[in-house]
Amino acid sequence: MRFFLKTVGATAVVAACVMSGTSGTAQAQPKAAPVGLYAPSSLVLAVGQGEEANTATMQRAVTLTCTPKASGSHPSPSAACAELRAVNGEFTQLVGMSSGMACTKEWKPVVVTVDGVWQGKRVAWTHTFGNSCEMQASLAGGAALAF
Repeated sequence: MRFFLKTVGATAVVAACVMSGTSGTAQAQPKAAPVGLYAPSSLVLAVGQGEEANTATMQRAVTLTCTPKASGSHPSPSAACAELRAVNGEFTQLVGMSSGMACTKEWKPVVVTVDGVWQGKRVAWTHTFGNSCEMQASLAGGAALAF
C-alpha cells in the first residue's frame, strides 16, 4: 500500500512518524561512512610436483592479501606484498638464477602457481622449474614466492 502526503512543515513530520511506527520527533539517521575504495589484491600461491599446474600434485599453498593490508597464511605477507608492488605484480620478474647455487640436471619438475586478483585484475600465473633445487636457486632472496 502506498501513501501520498501533500503536507508541509510539522504536519509532514508527524505523519512520517505515525506511518513509520515511531514516536517523538523524526531525526535523520546518520549515514555510515563509506569504507575506503581500493582495488583488491588477494592471491593463492601454490607449489606442486609435476610439469603443469592442472596435473601437478600440490604440496603446499598459502593465501596472500595485500590490500587493504598485508595478511594471509603466507609466512611473510608484508615483505611479499612489498616485493609484488615493486614489480607491479609481474611474477615473472621474481624468477631468476641469482643465488649462484649449483643444482643437478635431474628432471623432477616443480610448478608454482599464482591465482587470484592483483590490484583489481585477474591473475593466473604458472612457472615450472626442472627440480626443487632449481626452484630454490631461482627464487633465492625473494619473499613473495618463498612459502
